[in-house]
Amino acid sequence: MKKVIICVSFLVFLASASMVYAHPPSDIQITFDAKTRMLSALMVHNTSNPLSHYINKVDIGLNGSEIIEHLISRQDDNVGQTVSYFIPDVKDGDVLSVEGYCNISGKLKKEIKAEIKN
Repeated sequence: MKKVIICVSFLVFLASASMVYAHPPSDIQITFDAKTRMLSALMVHNTSNPLSHYINKVDIGLNGSEIIEHLISRQDDNVGQTVSYFIPDVKDGDVLSVEGYCNISGKLKKEIKAEIKN
């Protein structure tokens, strides 16, 4: 019985220790090019191993409604993940959002307002 308690305690310790290193993106830098209708975002997510700890999902929203869900299998590099999307239906004043998810734990959402000059 004592061995079982020790094993369970060790597993709990390992699980909690791995969560210490898990974190959401620290920042999301969003740009929208009104001429080309391209939304680009850099999700800053520093990690020592982008194959095992990475941004695994990006949700794109337009005026509060999700329009794109992008699943990702690995991060670009140790610093973050860059994504770009063509969004043709954006109008002046629309709110675009980008939400990045860490595959281990956490998420961050940022928004910008589209400025389209005619």
